[in-house]
Amino acid sequence: MLVYRGLDLAREAAASERAFEANDWRGSWRNGIYPFHHFHSTAHEVLAIVSGRATVTLGGPQGETLEVGRGDVLVLPAGTGHCNEGSSPDLLVVGAYPSGMAWDLRRGDPAEYAEVQANIAAVPLPGTDPVSGSDGALPGLWQSSAAADAV
Repeated sequence: MLVYRGLDLAREAAASERAFEANDWRGSWRNGIYPFHHFHSTAHEVLAIVSGRATVTLGGPQGETLEVGRGDVLVLPAGTGHCNEGSSPDLLVVGAYPSGMAWDLRRGDPAEYAEVQANIAAVPLPGTDPVSGSDGALPGLWQSSAAADAV
């Protein structure tokens, strides 16, 4: 996953939406982050914190907890658990998906394990970084990570 801190583009919802769209991260929405552990097995996701603050656990119940606030952007690979552990009343998040991928909502049901693993393996790597486009860090970092995982 990638965490960007204090970005101007993430300080206004419309600016986040325009930036994500320009970098081929589509299907944007405005809301918050669910207050339960969940993940998406069919899509990567970008989350821009455009107002407020939140404590977010990433990577499932035993994952890493981060404090995020206005201007922060999280880029989550498919299968990365996330949960809002508490937030300010003014929390507003803009989310989107590479090429407008269709997303699902999973909560870690053991009966779905094989299906979820197959879904995640089938999700293509994004061609662009949602913040910096084709020149951004994401394509190279995730490509290197995928190659290392295959060894």
